[in-house]
Amino acid sequence: MSERTDDEFRRKYPNLAKELGGSGTINIRAVRSSPEEAEKVAHWTHGYQPTAIDFIRRCENEGQALEIIGFLETRGEIEPSYAKQLRVQLTERGLRSFGKRRGPGCYERGETG
Repeated sequence: MSERTDDEFRRKYPNLAKELGGSGTINIRAVRSSPEEAEKVAHWTHGYQPTAIDFIRRCENEGQALEIIGFLETRGEIEPSYAKQLRVQLTERGLRSFGKRRGPGCYERGETG
């Protein structure tokens, strides 16, 4: 939107403008292609088990992510079709499409998003 259009929008629709860009706005930068994997993250409480996405988010480059996907697929922890989806997302959208990189201690701090 241009500057003038932005001001006009805010003037005409103040509450909507506040909801779209005010405090409490959440930027979504990650993609979950599997509803089952998204549900695991959404409903974690005790005994959280990292998902394939969690492992991928700890990777520093795409090569590491491909290695993780292959490892999980070989061990039978993810289905071949899901592994293919992850590879496609990695190729088409990049490593950070899975979310920002996680560092050491993320689970102890309760970071799952």
